[in-house]
This record gives sequence, C-alpha cells and structure tokens, in this order.
Amino acid sequence: MAASGAGDPLDAKRGEAPFAQRINPTREKLTPEQLYSMWRAQLAQWQKVLPQRRTRNIVTRLGMGALVLAIYGYTFYSISQERFLDELEDEAKAARAGALARASGF
Repeated sequence: MAASGAGDPLDAKRGEAPFAQRINPTREKLTPEQLYSMWRAQLAQWQKVLPQRRTRNIVTRLGMGALVLAIYGYTFYSISQERFLDELEDEAKAARAGALARASGF
C-alpha cells in the first residue's frame, strides 16, 4: 500500500487529489532529480511573485519618499511662520511703545 500522496493521483475513498507535503531536504534523502525539480518549482514561484513584489516595493518607496518630503515641507513652513510671527511681534512692540510715548505726553 502506497503512502498518502505518493501513489494514485486521486484518493480512492474521497475522490480528491492529495495536497503537496512539505519536505525537509536535509532530513530526507532525495535524488538529484527531485532536488532539481524542487529548485525549478521554487524558481517558477519566485518568478511568478517577483513582479508583484517589485510593484509593492516601488509603491512603498514612493509613499515613504512622499512622507519624508511632507515632513521637510512642514518643517520649512513652520520655520517661516515663526519668523513671520516674530516680525509681527516686533511690530506690535514698536506700536505699543509709540502708543505709550504718545499717552505719556508727546
């Protein structure tokens, strides 16, 4: 009697195809043909997923770059606002001093 998943393409009892089993190549002795087949399957899977991963990486990089530019932009904007507020404060001090001088008598 064959092991589950090793012989018949369909399970006779349930009529279903067997699922792939994980194999640890370091524990089990595999032939060079089996190792080559595993390597080709891994390569095919990698090539299938690579464009999706590349697209996600590009989108992630663009998002991070936009975040960095937004932080720098906000920093420059807030610094310019501080200078603007300092100038307004200086004008307000000058106006108060002028009003105080006029009120105290010329």
